[in-house]
Amino acid sequence: MNFDLQDLSGTFSTLDIVVSLSLSFVLSAIIGWVYRLTHKNVSYSQSYVQTLVMVGMVISLIMLVVGSNIARAFALVGALSVVRFRNAIKETRDVGFIFLVMAIGMTTGTRFYVLAIAATVAICLVLVLMSRFNWFKLDVQRQVVKVQVPPEPGYTAVVEDILVQFTKEFELVSTESVRAGALTELYYTAQLKAGKKPSELIAALSDVNTGQRVTVLTGYDQTDI
Repeated sequence: MNFDLQDLSGTFSTLDIVVSLSLSFVLSAIIGWVYRLTHKNVSYSQSYVQTLVMVGMVISLIMLVVGSNIARAFALVGALSVVRFRNAIKETRDVGFIFLVMAIGMTTGTRFYVLAIAATVAICLVLVLMSRFNWFKLDVQRQVVKVQVPPEPGYTAVVEDILVQFTKEFELVSTESVRAGALTELYYTAQLKAGKKPSELIAALSDVNTGQRVTVLTGYDQTDI
């Protein structure tokens, strides 16, 4: 019985392997540093950045294996389709970085080296500029106002009269019965008028809701009585 073992590594040279994997590592690492530089929230993860570099290199390897062989491409798609990722992406921009390193891995794996370098430089420059100059920032800051009042209908009108005095606009989001129906909790979104402070709004609402709980959330800050 004859066994015919064929090594297909000869379809690409050792130099192709070294250049593709090395370049994908360097470019993915640059993207990782740009991610670290432009990250502004507390959800930064070192393992996520390391994964970006690894994904770039793995995609480059996959593209070397696939080459121009359509049968291999479909085989790899079928094999990778069984993989399921259950970790939630914390920020939408994180998805963009994943697609970016995948694209760089594809270009280096298919030996479009100049395109990979040019794309990395151009896109990373755009990311740094957007972070540096804070592009597309919306300066409108809205608050969430939660007020607990007795269940009588008249209290809702009194609360909304105060919101008219302190806010440019407001909207009732929900009404919820709490403490087994002894109180009604009103949820509003609102935009404070210029010069008005959350503490002033809380004081005014506390005067009319019989001393029940009042909460104003502004972004990540919370004022509560």
